[in-house]
Amino acid sequence: MTENPTFRPAVSSDIEKKTAELLDDAKALEANLGERYYVPLAEEAEKKLRDGPCFEEAQGELEVMKSASKNLFQTLQTLSTAEDELRARAHDADRRGKRRKLVPFNPPANGTIDLEEERSDHFARGMNIYKLLLLLAVGSFAGVVVEMLWCYVIHGYFESRRGLVYGPFNLLYGAGAVFLTLTLYRFRNRGYMWSFLGGFTVGSVLEYVCSWGQETLLGSRSWDYSEMPLNINGRICFIYSVFWGVLGVLWIKDLYPRAAKLILKIPNKVGKIITCALTVFLLLDAVVTGTALYRWSQRIDGKPAANAVWEFVDSRFPDERMERIFANMEFGGGE
Repeated sequence: MTENPTFRPAVSSDIEKKTAELLDDAKALEANLGERYYVPLAEEAEKKLRDGPCFEEAQGELEVMKSASKNLFQTLQTLSTAEDELRARAHDADRRGKRRKLVPFNPPANGTIDLEEERSDHFARGMNIYKLLLLLAVGSFAGVVVEMLWCYVIHGYFESRRGLVYGPFNLLYGAGAVFLTLTLYRFRNRGYMWSFLGGFTVGSVLEYVCSWGQETLLGSRSWDYSEMPLNINGRICFIYSVFWGVLGVLWIKDLYPRAAKLILKIPNKVGKIITCALTVFLLLDAVVTGTALYRWSQRIDGKPAANAVWEFVDSRFPDERMERIFANMEFGGGE
C-alpha cells in the first residue's frame, strides 16, 4: 500500500502532542510530590495535626488528581478503541483486496455492509428485529447442515442433528447466531480478540442454559461432556468453549457479512412477509416439538396416553420417529 503524500493526520497529531505534554506534566508533578507533600505530611503526622494546612491542601490535590486520572483513563479507552477499529478496518480492506484475486466469493468487509445499510432504506438495516429473526432461521438451518457434514467427516455417516420435528432446523444454532450477533455486533469492526472472547463467553453461557433448561423441563439431555476435561456439570467444557470462541470470529468476520449482504438483496415488502412466515413456522414447530418430547418422555416412563389428544401425539410421533430425529437424546440425566 503506497502512502498518500497529501495525507495529514491533523487530529491524531494534535492529540499525540497534547498527550505527550500531559505525560511530561505528570512526570513533573510526580517529581515534586516529595518536596511539596511527602515531607510536610510526615512532619504533620509526627505532630498529630490532622487539620494542618498541608493535609488540607493535599486532600484538594488528591481530588483534582482523581478527576484527572478518570479523564485520562477514559481518553486511553477511547484512543485504544479507535486505534483497534482503524487497524481492523484497514486489515479487512487490505485482506479483501488481496483475496479478491484468489477467492471469488470472499466475504465483504463489515465496514462495507455498514455503508450500504446506511445509504439504503432496507427493512433489515442495522441491528433490528427483522434481521435477528432472519438470522435465527438461517442459523437454525445452517447449523444442522454443518454438524451433519462434520459427523460424516469424523464418523463416516450422516446422523440427524435436528432440534425440531419439522424441517432441518435446530433452534440452539439459531439462538447462537442471534446471541453472537447481538454480543459481537459492536465489535464487528474491531480486532479478532474481542470476537473470540465474546464467542467464548456467549456460547458457553448459552450452551449451559439450554442444557439446564432441557433437563429441568423435559428430563433429557442432548449432549453430555462429563468425559471431557475441564467440564462444568457435563453441560459445557473448555474445548467446546474454545470452539465457540473460534466460531465467534468466523461468524462476525465472515459469515455475518455474507448473510447481511444476502439480506440486503431481499426486497422490503417480500422480505417482511418471508421473515414473519418463517418466524411463525419456527414458533409452531417449537411448540409441537416440545409437546412431542414431553409425551416421548412419558412413554419412556411407562405412562399411557391420558386422553385422545395424547393418543394423537403418540400416533404422529412414535418412538421410532423421535429416535431418528433426536439421535443423541438421553433421558433421566442428572447432576
